Amino acid sequence: MKHVLFASISKKFVMALAGLFLLTFLPVHLGINFMLLNSDPEPFNEAAHFMATFPPVKIVEIILIAAILIHIIYGLIIQIQNWIARPVGYRSGEKAETSFFSKFMIWTGGTIFIFLLIHFFNFYFVKLGLVQGDPENFYDMAHQLFRITGYNIFYLICFILLGFHLYHAFGSAFQTLGLNHRIWTPVIKVLSVIYAILIPAGFASIPIIIWLF
Repeated sequence: MKHVLFASISKKFVMALAGLFLLTFLPVHLGINFMLLNSDPEPFNEAAHFMATFPPVKIVEIILIAAILIHIIYGLIIQIQNWIARPVGYRSGEKAETSFFSKFMIWTGGTIFIFLLIHFFNFYFVKLGLVQGDPENFYDMAHQLFRITGYNIFYLICFILLGFHLYHAFGSAFQTLGLNHRIWTPVIKVLSVIYAILIPAGFASIPIIIWLF
């Protein structure tokens, strides 16, 4: 029993570290994406070329993909273990100890995973030469996608769900790492709200502006 408990805690610990690494990557990605709002495609294309060819960035890219896979796989394993441990729903009058957002983490995470697959297909696999496209002109490729109404709607829905996912994940990661404090825990909760609003809103604003203007 202790071994199972320790294994579960270990998975949560590793998943939290991977999640925090992904949280540091999103603002960088957002900053590059804001270059799509520039009427000149060169800055964005040059940034994309730099990210695809600079050796240290390529190493970080491998770590990033590993972090994504670890976060997804461990998240699924932990969720399945929770389902097996509690196969019967709560009886009437009983309250779950988990928060509202934590109950839906697997579903918001699943939607984000589907979005990542589409995103990789549209851009990353093009860079690898697995999908047809011009890896030196991701600017035009992004603008063409953001002019498709259906793609924009799906994009916006995914980032709304990402906001809910980030809100719970931000605070939960610090709690899993044991960083609980009577002063800093409320600060982390406030930061999680700010992060969960600003980052998805930033990503969502880009296709809206391109689509409208």
